[in-house]
Amino acid sequence: MAASLQEMFAAHRFTPAQRRIAGYLVANAEDAAYLTSTELAERAEVSQPSVTRFVALLGFDGYGAFRRHLRRSASTPPATHSTKFQEGLDEDLRNVAALRARLADDQPLREIGRRLAESDPLVVMGFRVSAAPAALFGYLAAKIHPDVQVLSGGGSVLGDQLRHASRRGARVAILFALPRYPREAQEALVQARELGLRTVLLTDKPVSALTPDADDVLSAGVASEFVFDSHAAVMSLSAALLEAMTDAAGARARQRLESFEEYAAQRELFLPD
Repeated sequence: MAASLQEMFAAHRFTPAQRRIAGYLVANAEDAAYLTSTELAERAEVSQPSVTRFVALLGFDGYGAFRRHLRRSASTPPATHSTKFQEGLDEDLRNVAALRARLADDQPLREIGRRLAESDPLVVMGFRVSAAPAALFGYLAAKIHPDVQVLSGGGSVLGDQLRHASRRGARVAILFALPRYPREAQEALVQARELGLRTVLLTDKPVSALTPDADDVLSAGVASEFVFDSHAAVMSLSAALLEAMTDAAGARARQRLESFEEYAAQRELFLPD
């Protein structure tokens, strides 16, 4: 149900008050189906008219129609019995399906890919659990981009690195931020903005504590059925963004890829299939 709401919300541009409502609904989808508009306003800490305008923006004929939609979604009968591992993978599949639906309009992704390709150097950031997907993205981006700088340490050193990248001509910084969001992530976005960099946030949901400090937000759901989250949809989104960068870079990217393949063959870097 939360993934369905995320898909619905992704098609709209919200005001700050509407973002608070959307964030509450995604985080409390099942409970929200039984709240009045006044109760929802209180929980999201907005006015009741804000809730009314929110559901109208989504295309519902009043709050009652929106709540009925939530209840129908919540009452969908469960599938046949599955193991806990299958259920965990089912959540990944739903997240990937929701991402696929959103990418029917690929222009936002392509525009962000173009900006990343044009930023020289390109700053890629990720902290704690998000350091790994950021490092993988940076490793692959370096195959098509001449100068990628991956930052995974916070504190004053991060500020030094961001200032240095800005002086060298960086225009964009992309931050990977997956639950739970470390304070370094928010500080990194704020510092990057203060230096004049455009901030791109690749995260798990379109509305969070981090989104006010991001110029562009790309999101894909995170599966939380297991002890540790599964980031399958996030990795799919990351791969799609790399594809958009490659398309935007055009001949330059193709030349770099071909050059690496020639080098890899000469040095026999990889075992035969």
